[in-house]
Amino acid sequence: MSEVLGIIGEYNPFHNGHLYHIAKSKEETGAQYVVCVISGNFVQRGDTSIINKWAKAKMALEGGADLVIELPTIYSISSAENFAEGAIKILNSLKIVDTISFGMEANDVSILNNIANVLYAEPKEYTTMLAHELQKGNSFPKARENALLMYLNDIKKYANVLSGSNNILGIEYLKALKRTKSNITPVGIKREKVLYKDQYMVDEFASATAIRRMLMTRQFDDVRKSIPKTSYKILGEELKQGHYVLDLFKFEKEILYQLRKMTVEEIKKLPDVSEGLENLIKNAADSCNSLNELINIVKSKRFTQTRIMRILLYALLEIDKKQMETSRKIIPYTRVLGMNEKGKQLISDITKANPKINIVTSVKKYMDDNNNKNLKEMLQKDIFATNVYTLGYEKDSWANLDYTNKIIIL
Repeated sequence: MSEVLGIIGEYNPFHNGHLYHIAKSKEETGAQYVVCVISGNFVQRGDTSIINKWAKAKMALEGGADLVIELPTIYSISSAENFAEGAIKILNSLKIVDTISFGMEANDVSILNNIANVLYAEPKEYTTMLAHELQKGNSFPKARENALLMYLNDIKKYANVLSGSNNILGIEYLKALKRTKSNITPVGIKREKVLYKDQYMVDEFASATAIRRMLMTRQFDDVRKSIPKTSYKILGEELKQGHYVLDLFKFEKEILYQLRKMTVEEIKKLPDVSEGLENLIKNAADSCNSLNELINIVKSKRFTQTRIMRILLYALLEIDKKQMETSRKIIPYTRVLGMNEKGKQLISDITKANPKINIVTSVKKYMDDNNNKNLKEMLQKDIFATNVYTLGYEKDSWANLDYTNKIIIL
């Protein structure tokens, strides 16, 4: 039986599926406490969070979390691999988490584990197949899918596994657990009713993608049915105040400005830029009038739209390959966004279990007192990301909210 359950999510926004996942995970594991690690103001597919990280933390606490921790920006907007590893490293560092639960489209977590074993071990036969698939001009995700199907040699069993967004992240969580030699036990919860990218609602279950589309088209009745009452209230308050950013296109001019200002060599230093992609991006930025136009020119069989979106976000937030490489070598701090009474107890337990842990409850104090250059630079990037994010608000585009906003206490 688990005492402390870890969950990793984006909660963009927190909906009925997330509520179900927390409740079902507690039921399956018998956990008494829930720690959620959530992405901040920007998310993994190269987009904005529709509401800020404090509002999302409040939603999570209302939905069953006891302690909410921010996944630093550099991980939250990274590839699935680095997103997962950053979050797992945080959960490992707490020294009290017994179990991690994640949603999946697959029926059995062992199927995901079989794939994770291959990706972790990288046997020569598999890497040769992967190289061959990449030579055909496939994107990395497609090349990896094809190589895995050939290596595992059971198309019927694995054919649709790698097309599921939750499966892909689940595999990366499992791989990260292996890479970090973690003692945390993984549990997979079958995704209910709708999938991540589905654009529709079924029996009050809608994907985050569908809910964001509903918000853009002002289908508020459908939104209300798709998310918990507490989430709807919080979302309504943020919308009323003008504190929302529907998508990355809100920063269209800022991104085009950054790319036009950058040299080809500077674009080449952005994460995920390789194989001459810097030239394509630079030429497109100089000749296009919009981000949509730029994306349509640059994306191809080789370079997916998600990859291009992430690169645009790296340019906006001024994140380079060196910073990304550093993030892979260090254990991130534990930035507390919110907690309830049980969460306060967890903080006490964490500091006893790991006296050396870097817990951030005051950004100013941490920046003043901490001497770790890499961690301070990582936190500085979170502060900068929030300062950029609020520029997308309809009202109150204040800077330095990471210093002034208080931890959410329920």
